[in-house]
Amino acid sequence: MTTPTSAEASNIVLNVNGIEVIYNHVILVLKGVSLQVPQSSIVALLGGNGAGKTTTLRAVSNLLSGERGAVTKGSIELRGERIENLTPADLVKRGVVQVMEGRHCFAHLTIEENLLTGAYTVKSKAQIAANLEKVYNYFPRLKTRRTSQAAYTSGGEQQMCAIGRALMANPTMVLLDEPSMGLAPQIVEEVFNIVKDLNQKEKTTFLLAEQNTNMALKYSDYGYILESGRIVMDGKAADLASNEDVKEFYLGVSKGGDGESRKSFKDVKSYKRRKRWLA
Repeated sequence: MTTPTSAEASNIVLNVNGIEVIYNHVILVLKGVSLQVPQSSIVALLGGNGAGKTTTLRAVSNLLSGERGAVTKGSIELRGERIENLTPADLVKRGVVQVMEGRHCFAHLTIEENLLTGAYTVKSKAQIAANLEKVYNYFPRLKTRRTSQAAYTSGGEQQMCAIGRALMANPTMVLLDEPSMGLAPQIVEEVFNIVKDLNQKEKTTFLLAEQNTNMALKYSDYGYILESGRIVMDGKAADLASNEDVKEFYLGVSKGGDGESRKSFKDVKSYKRRKRWLA
């Protein structure tokens, strides 16, 4: 990847440079991952289960320690500030909020109570009320179900609640982990449409990890493909969506149709290992 110009660099919100992540002091999961997220963009982190997508998001949000993981090499910068040693709470105050895989709503709380838990860093009651109204404008289903216990709402409503809870903290950047997991196709489309709406109207920046490559590329500006802890390809979303190898290996469009087992993406002829960015 070419070195960004000064104008491009000034627009970068998140800069992940050559990070390695190790779990339990011995298991190397990420192997020199580098990526950039520009201001007010949607960047997709793609790949199959176990590729390292969730680990990358947790490295950014500093949630690795709870899984006995740590960034052992490389650097992570938010608007030019090194953030590896900041707490998750520090990052929320800086506008970075992660929506965890699997939604993780508080089952015994109502939808509205769940949303209000996301506003713990907001001091102004007027601002909290304004944020809540904004969430209900983007997610009208949640307003309808606001008094229902989260345990008795649908998976789609819980996913909307999880995203809405993140919005209650006034984030400038949302790390969204597998938003389509376990949802019906029409609900997935609805969720992604709302994400795009938030990006365009609120200028919220999104870094989303997603196995549904087709859907992610449809709504993203740029994409990175992870395989076995390494980024094997990146590019504009439209370019990745039209790439023949991406179609075959990640969009389920087979070239041969001979029933042979799928190879690693790294085995295809057009694969070229990305050069690590200069520190």
